[in-house]
Amino acid sequence: MTTNADLFARARAAIPGGVNSPVRAFRSVGGTPRFLVSARGPYVTDAEGREYVDLVAGWGPAILGHADPRVIEAVTDAARRGLSFGSSTPAETELAELVEQRVAPVEQLRLVSTGTEATMSAIRLARGFTGRDLLVKFAGHYHGHSDGLLAEAGSGLATFALPGSAGVPADIAALTLVLPYNDLDALRAAFAEYGDRIAAVIVEAAAANMGVVPPQPGFNRALVDLAHANGSLVISDEVLTGFRVSEAGWWGVERGTAGEYTPDLLTFGKVIGGGMPVAALGGRAEIMQQLAPVGPVYQAGTLSGNPVAVAAGVATLRAADAAVYAHLDETAATIGSAVSDALAAEGVPHAVQRAGNLFSFVFGEDMASGVTDYAGVQRQEGWRYAPFFHAMLDAGVSLPPSVYEAWFVTAAHDDAAIGRIVDALPAAARAAASARPG
Repeated sequence: MTTNADLFARARAAIPGGVNSPVRAFRSVGGTPRFLVSARGPYVTDAEGREYVDLVAGWGPAILGHADPRVIEAVTDAARRGLSFGSSTPAETELAELVEQRVAPVEQLRLVSTGTEATMSAIRLARGFTGRDLLVKFAGHYHGHSDGLLAEAGSGLATFALPGSAGVPADIAALTLVLPYNDLDALRAAFAEYGDRIAAVIVEAAAANMGVVPPQPGFNRALVDLAHANGSLVISDEVLTGFRVSEAGWWGVERGTAGEYTPDLLTFGKVIGGGMPVAALGGRAEIMQQLAPVGPVYQAGTLSGNPVAVAAGVATLRAADAAVYAHLDETAATIGSAVSDALAAEGVPHAVQRAGNLFSFVFGEDMASGVTDYAGVQRQEGWRYAPFFHAMLDAGVSLPPSVYEAWFVTAAHDDAAIGRIVDALPAAARAAASARPG
């Protein structure tokens, strides 16, 4: 039998760090990454034949559960007709229309292949539309790995405590202003000084790449109002939250409340592709019409709108109905409460961070009321997470391999899967309680 350790050694010889996305390397938690070979429903199986209850869900897209028969059938049917045409297909329009029906601010949509590509293109479009260069982002928010977006960016960068990235020219980095999240005074000050130079503010609709840190009530609405008062656009990054926390993403969660807001552009990924590489940017038609071939802002992609990938996205969105979201919300609440109860029983100070059915945990005596920004996340006793993670893994539960990541449930998590999670918690909570820094 080939072991995970054998596979990791082989991978390190052929691939930088042995992985194709840094968080997979387990650097934050230590130990040997699991090499997965199959998945079904709420379970994944590694190369050694061990099954785990999965709370990663492909980092979000497996909203229906892994290998959902409806998605597999759609992908199989599409693949039989051809893998890639390099030409337009009817399904691209069908997916765009599904998104536009769910999210009212999206009047037109452009499909791309990755979340990074979506946010990069949205920023270029905002600069082209406004004729301005500066971009505002928030510390701890991750919008992909394009140049200028990696300062205090959360996700893999937060895991490795890197403030930025080598290879980004200083002149490009200087075009991004990084502000503390949930701080409207800081945003007002930035506009007071640079208002006529700011093309756009980009913000995770609800932050989920530094752990889950939701916006304060009314923050997104105030942000939009302030940007528009200064002639700037707002890019709402829903790569993680889009179609995951509601049928209309985080915009849908806040729709109909006092905090309702209308961003100019939105970016999507993860769920929109149902596990295949699909992402998108969309928004007001007058802005989207600035994209080539009708406008001067160039963007292109050979595999954009790939028919097999789009088939997975269409099948996923059509299946993700109100019953699915109700189940996700209930399951997330059940698991989050069970974890919190287990930690409390062992005297581990912590707080549960929630944004809809996305959740994570922060550890520490001063975390009881939760955190609202990246600085707060960084102050936590993050060293408690690695022993907790490995105790759960040893018991057959796969968690995100970093305290800076969100936990994901699926519509396939049933009582049996939840029971296995709950059974694993007491030993994991004891491991967190006995952990020491350093």
